[in-house]
Amino acid sequence: MTQAAWDDVELLPVHTAPVPAYGTGSLADLLPTLGAHLGVPDCAPAIAELAPVDRACVFLIDGLGWEQLKAHPDEAPFLHSLIASSRGGTGRPITAGYPATTATSLASVGTGLPPGAHGLPGYTVRNPETGQLMNQLRWKPWTKPKTWQPYPTVFQRAHDAGVHTAQVSAPTFESTPLTKIALSGGTFYGRLSGEDRMDLAAEQLAAGDRSLVYTYYSEVDGKGHRFGLDSDPWRGQLMYVDRLAQRLAEQLPPRSALYVTADHGMVDIPFDEQSRIDFDEDWELGAGVALLGGEGRARHVYAVPGAQGDVLAVWREVLGEQFWIASRDEAIAAGWFGPHVDQRVYDRLGDVIAAARDDVLIIASQSEPNESLMVGNHGSMTPAEQLVPLLEARS
Repeated sequence: MTQAAWDDVELLPVHTAPVPAYGTGSLADLLPTLGAHLGVPDCAPAIAELAPVDRACVFLIDGLGWEQLKAHPDEAPFLHSLIASSRGGTGRPITAGYPATTATSLASVGTGLPPGAHGLPGYTVRNPETGQLMNQLRWKPWTKPKTWQPYPTVFQRAHDAGVHTAQVSAPTFESTPLTKIALSGGTFYGRLSGEDRMDLAAEQLAAGDRSLVYTYYSEVDGKGHRFGLDSDPWRGQLMYVDRLAQRLAEQLPPRSALYVTADHGMVDIPFDEQSRIDFDEDWELGAGVALLGGEGRARHVYAVPGAQGDVLAVWREVLGEQFWIASRDEAIAAGWFGPHVDQRVYDRLGDVIAAARDDVLIIASQSEPNESLMVGNHGSMTPAEQLVPLLEARS
């Protein structure tokens, strides 16, 4: 690029990124708000419009963003009825947190903390102790869970405060490290079918005078990754979870509320060279880079020692019209990971952090072959990825 052409480039300033609503309307604020209503110590009601309730159930639908839900009223009539009828504006979007990805969001939900505190700030991040990338969804390579994320979950604190607490999910999730550090506390119940999960969640709500129950469904996200939004498989999954939510709402015991939410939204990315920039084939982006972490729309870039400034400059020059590109300290100062980043988390963040604004990915065709072929993607701070529903049904 010539200097004249470079002078005409309009970079996306770091401060223009739409930072998640930590402290007032993010996923990290949901359980502390419910916990405060249930009398759990050190919980604060951050989401002001949620009225107190004795029995609360959170149904998290993986991958169902607010914008995707709003665009499909015919496939999700029950969920749309909650948007229309929720009192006090509760049927509204909240933000996932950055990055908008499952491991990060589930940790924010369960701990009630933003990513800079709980320490799962991406799909893959560098472990400063080993220098390797760690996949925080699959927990590979293995590291001690309580060392990686030492804070108690809201479920644990609720259980200790005498609240009947349960999680109802797929049996395979019971013993995973992510469940242990993000969602444990009380009793885990594994059920294979969505219908069984809804029925058991309703039973667990009724089991205590004060109850906190969590249930989860994953395949909206799975079909979006594989087939894309608006595909028949994705629409079929939306229709299915709509029926599940209605099934649970119709079984709520007295003095109960159901809160339907999600961990992130999603965007489809075209399969062309302009939309899918291949890091493994781009010598310019790879110069001075030791490790590429994160995922296609939310990258952590780890530079070789001494090359941080050069890597930041090149990534801004090449990608600065399509991505918000920040140094680690710039992203922290802008609040991308929350109002504070714990010291133990600081070096997990990339030297350079790239968050997509446009419909574009940074793929890695050789080192990440499966992820590079996904149709639907997420991770960044655009409304399609960040905004997730917060819908309420009360008995």
